[in-house]
Amino acid sequence: MAKKRIGILTSGGDCAGLNAAMRAVVHRSHILGWETIGLINGTASLLDENPEFRILKPNDMSGTVLRAGGTILGTTNRGNPFAFPMPDGSLKDRSGEIVDGFRKLGLDAVIGIGGDGSFAILKRLAEQGNINMVGIPKTIDNDIGMTETSIGFDTAVSVATEALDRLQPTAASHDRVMILEVMGRDAGHIALAAGIAGGADVILIPEISYSIDKIAEKIQAVKESGRNFALVVVSEAVKKEDGSKLEMTYQGGEKRYGGIGYYVSQKLSDATGYETRVTVLGHVQRGGAPTYNDRLLASAFGVKAVDLVKEGKFGRMVAWQNRQIVDVSIEDAIKAYQDVDLDGTMVQTARALGISLGD
Repeated sequence: MAKKRIGILTSGGDCAGLNAAMRAVVHRSHILGWETIGLINGTASLLDENPEFRILKPNDMSGTVLRAGGTILGTTNRGNPFAFPMPDGSLKDRSGEIVDGFRKLGLDAVIGIGGDGSFAILKRLAEQGNINMVGIPKTIDNDIGMTETSIGFDTAVSVATEALDRLQPTAASHDRVMILEVMGRDAGHIALAAGIAGGADVILIPEISYSIDKIAEKIQAVKESGRNFALVVVSEAVKKEDGSKLEMTYQGGEKRYGGIGYYVSQKLSDATGYETRVTVLGHVQRGGAPTYNDRLLASAFGVKAVDLVKEGKFGRMVAWQNRQIVDVSIEDAIKAYQDVDLDGTMVQTARALGISLGD
C-alpha cells in the first residue's frame, strides 16, 4: 500500500505560531506513517511548471522551529489565482494552473493554514480540483468565525500590551498623552484586548464611532484626577471622525490602512493643548517567538487537522470552542465573520473599568 502524502501550506499574512502548527502536522503524520510535503510560498509556487516544495521530516521540526516566528515555508498574501495580476495590467484566471500543481505533487490531502480570505480561495480551488482540504485558522485579527481564537492573536496582543507597559513610564516622565496604533484589519480585537490588559484610558476600534470631543473629555478628566499622563490605543482600521478611511499607498499601488494614530494625535492635541506622541506598532505584532498559548493552540490544531485527514473529513476547519478542539465547516467559518461584539464581555469590561471607547 502506497504511503499517504499530505501537503501543507501557509497563506496570507504571517504571524507567530505558524511553525508550531506545521511541526505538529509533521510529527502526527510521521506517527501515522505518512509523508508531509511543505509547499513553498503558499499557492504561489504551484504556478511554476515545477512546484517548489520541501519534504518535511520530524528531525526538521525540532523545538527550535516550535519557538520560531514567521513561517519556514514562506507565504504570500498577493495575487488571487482567480484574478491574478499580469505584467500588462490585466487579470487572468490561473486557478487551473494551481490545481495542476497540486496534482503534480501527488497529494492525498492538503492542510491550509490561513485566514478567512485565504480559506475562501482555497475552498474554491479545492472544489474546482476535487482536492481534499482541511483548514487551520490563523490571524492576528482573530476575526475568523466559529472559533474563539486563532493562531497568532495571543502573541499580537501580548506584544501590544508590552508596548503599553513600556510607553507608560515615558509618558509619566514627560506629562504626555501616548497614542499606540495597533494592527486589526477590520476588527478591533487586538486594540480592545491590549487596551484593557495594558491599562489604557481610551480604546478606539472600527466597530464603534467616536468623537474627538469625547476623547478630549476623558483625557481632561484623567488630568484633573491628578495623573499627568494618559494612554490611548487605536486600531489601524479606525476611520477619521467623518467616516473616511486613512490609507497609505505602497509599491505597486497597493493601499493599506495607516495614519490614524497621527490623525488622532493632531486632533487631540488641538482639542486639549496636551503634548501627544504616536507609536505605530506595525509588523512587530506579527514577528517574534510565539507565546505559550499560541504554541499550545497551534500544536493542538495541527494534530487535529491530521486526524481529520485520517477520518476523511474534508472541507473542515479546526476550531477552539469551550476549551476543546472541534471541527467546523470551512464555509460556515467564512460566513460567520467575527468582529467585536458590542454587547460582549470585553466591551462591557472596558466600559465598567471607565475606559472611554470614544462614543
